[in-house]
Amino acid sequence: MKFADLVDLYKIKKKKYKNLAYEHISTILKDAKQQHFKDFLESKTAQKTIKEGRTPDHEQSWRAFKGKNLEKLIEYILVDEIRDLGLEVINGNSLERKTGSNLSEDLGKIKRNLLVDFGEYGSHLPDVDIVIYHPKTFKIIAVLSSKVTLRERVAQTGYWKLKLSADKITKHIKVFFITPDEDGTLTKKKPFKKGRAIIEADTDGCYVLSETKIETSEKVKTFDKLIEDLQKLLKSK
Repeated sequence: MKFADLVDLYKIKKKKYKNLAYEHISTILKDAKQQHFKDFLESKTAQKTIKEGRTPDHEQSWRAFKGKNLEKLIEYILVDEIRDLGLEVINGNSLERKTGSNLSEDLGKIKRNLLVDFGEYGSHLPDVDIVIYHPKTFKIIAVLSSKVTLRERVAQTGYWKLKLSADKITKHIKVFFITPDEDGTLTKKKPFKKGRAIIEADTDGCYVLSETKIETSEKVKTFDKLIEDLQKLLKSK
């Protein structure tokens, strides 16, 4: 199972559901898991484990694949629409890895505009999946983090929002979270679950990829509202 296979599954949903294809991300992941399991059992690692009389741990392998490739799929879905706004994107992990001779002048500017100052402990990039920036000025507009459920990273996202807000150079950067919300943390407003409370209080918002109806708010919206909100953000500058 490769990322390209995940994209093919998304394209099938896109053809059928058009602009609402994002609602079917969880179904896409379930279908992908079946294929991933077949490929996993044929892998050398799994075959060796079976020969040793042990049961190979597919769930661990699947969780790693799902987490990494959900981020890539969201970037794939968004990138063209973001570029239509006159903005550009870069993968947060890719930016983190580029140092020294691998760091171009342009990427250096993006990095400097996103660094969080920890005083005597140095300056470090926040842990984010997608960085949205202006390609002419390299000004960071927003950063996105994505996970299958809120409990996986939402508190960390709230932390980075607070750190970015504390510096005059980065305080304008919007910090968003994107999730299929497979554990239903965002379905209801009240009583507030911990994850939703963090979203409402400590981030700039969350966009949900789900068929399940959610009680929306100024901070919790369906995924299709992200581009609209970026447009509004650009007009307000």
